[in-house]
Amino acid sequence: MEYKFYCTGDPHLKNVLYPEIDSPYKLYDILSGIWCAETCAPRMRENWTPENKTLGQCSITAFLAQDIFGGKVYGILRDGGNYHCYNAVGNCIFDLTSEQFGDEAKKLIYENAPEQFREVHFAKEEKRLRYEFLKRSFESAVKK
Repeated sequence: MEYKFYCTGDPHLKNVLYPEIDSPYKLYDILSGIWCAETCAPRMRENWTPENKTLGQCSITAFLAQDIFGGKVYGILRDGGNYHCYNAVGNCIFDLTSEQFGDEAKKLIYENAPEQFREVHFAKEEKRLRYEFLKRSFESAVKK
């Protein structure tokens, strides 16, 4: 499979809960079957398609990846004042949802971005509910 998301550094990561998920690539494979319009940010939902499945999924995906691999979530400030979230674990920086930007993804700068915190993001109830839905769907998928 050809992956189009941003990933740099050593992608071999460890976690206690899901030892078979040892890289962002394996997590992406699972999430590819889960991301849907319901997990997409409401402001982007009308543009969500299965062909652009990562659209509007960044923060909930980054915090789920943090649950699995640890590390930190950072955000790139975008036009309109929203942050595009990605993960840093050890020397691995990965952005499972960067492909939503198409060619513009090459312009994203993954340096000196501010750390993001779930308490701030999940203060928006709709975002917390989307994250909980994604997490339940993920847990169901890995238990099969």
